[in-house]
Amino acid sequence: MINTNLKVASSYDPTKQSQSQTIEALNTDIKNNKITLPIYQRDLSWTLDKAVALFNYQLFGKAPVSPLSFNRISVAENTVTQVELINRNIIHKSEVKEASLSVIDGQQRLSTNYRASIDDPEFANIVLDLNKGKFRLLKIGPKKFQIPVGKLLNEDNSVLSNYAVGEMDVKDFDDMTTLIDIRKKMTGYSYTLHIANGMNEAEQIEWFEVLNNAGSKVSALQMQFAKLGSTSYDIYSSYSSPFKDKIENFDLNDLFSPYTTNVSYPVALLNPELEKKLNQSHTLNYAPMPSDTKENKLAQLSTDDLKEVADKSLEDLDLALNFFEEHNLVQNITRMDYILDVAGYFAFKGPSLSQEQEMMIINWVKNTNFTNKSNSARREIFSNLIN
Repeated sequence: MINTNLKVASSYDPTKQSQSQTIEALNTDIKNNKITLPIYQRDLSWTLDKAVALFNYQLFGKAPVSPLSFNRISVAENTVTQVELINRNIIHKSEVKEASLSVIDGQQRLSTNYRASIDDPEFANIVLDLNKGKFRLLKIGPKKFQIPVGKLLNEDNSVLSNYAVGEMDVKDFDDMTTLIDIRKKMTGYSYTLHIANGMNEAEQIEWFEVLNNAGSKVSALQMQFAKLGSTSYDIYSSYSSPFKDKIENFDLNDLFSPYTTNVSYPVALLNPELEKKLNQSHTLNYAPMPSDTKENKLAQLSTDDLKEVADKSLEDLDLALNFFEEHNLVQNITRMDYILDVAGYFAFKGPSLSQEQEMMIINWVKNTNFTNKSNSARREIFSNLIN
């Protein structure tokens, strides 16, 4: 006899649930929290160059952009904790709208189009260049023949005309008509939506893991929290994003790429404070390096303990970065290893160093070479530093 599950499966075709929606309508739903994000999704990762590529494809592409995937929430209490798409504010379950869409695949495209509609300051130098006939990323502000994407695609229709007349001095009727037509095409561009209905938490996580989770340490860790039912701590907004901001403030963000590697660095730095929290003496495989991250151990901590480990790790990072600046060592920091190891040193030794300790770190930074070092060698380097 045929298993009844096969009969049920054959009677339901999820591809028949697909529909289309314009970018303008998607933006409105994001603004009204009718499109939200499950907490385990990673933070925004696209570079400005990727955003420019998307805008150009949506304007010139001869094939549709790939579909977006959502889970339609039927009962808010049964869904994974949701956060707002851009700022990642946690949405209380009582405020999750029934029939709203939770993003499974397409976060970066959705957020890129939405950020243009709200004239996100980080998009200020993304322009449509009327002379070159394409979207570009500028190093300095726009000229009269260049219109910022946040003005062209702004949610307020009047922003385009006011900017074109007031800042670009557009007087030709055909030029203004072309700009309006471009805006209409871009905001009216339709995405295909693949929608699952009322998936429970386990089903949502399984689908997300299939589509998205390869290679992301932070996603893997947040996934662990979701599986354990954690609803009050967002490692992206509370730890990963501040980590990256601190690196960027010291103009060291070139060390923080590609994305598949940089998501590992914040989790790697948790190792020293985690080891202290577990009351362990240092062992080699707890070095602050991406290959040694301890997602399972971290996920077993209470929310309060995890927050403590993360907050102390950010303090350690501050101490390391400030030390490099105070002792004119920033030019020597050519790899993330220096930052992670010295931050790990502060985790074990505390913020107040003797003159002898300071000189030791200065010489260590100047004389340590990580090039072509194996993981085993890098573990030994850290162990020797703190012992």
